[in-house]
Amino acid sequence: MMLRTTIYLLAATSVALAACGEKAQTASPSAKKSDGKAYDAAPAHVAGNWKSGDAQAWEEHMRARAQAQNEYSRAPAAAK
Repeated sequence: MMLRTTIYLLAATSVALAACGEKAQTASPSAKKSDGKAYDAAPAHVAGNWKSGDAQAWEEHMRARAQAQNEYSRAPAAAK
C-alpha cells in the first residue's frame, strides 16, 4: 500500500514538473517580418507575363482568376 502511494506521488510530481518546463511558443522578434504588398512577389513566384511591382496588372490578373472560378460564367447556357 505504501509503495503504491509513493509511486502515485512520484508520477504526479513528475507530471507537474514537466508542465513547468515548457518553453513559450511565441516567435522571437528576429523571426517576425512585416508583410509586403501582394503584387511585390519574388521573381520565382511570378505567373505569365506579369512583372513584380505592377499593381494594375496584379489586380487585372486577380479579377480574371476570380472570374474563372465563377460558376455562373463556367456553366453552359441553359437550353430552352
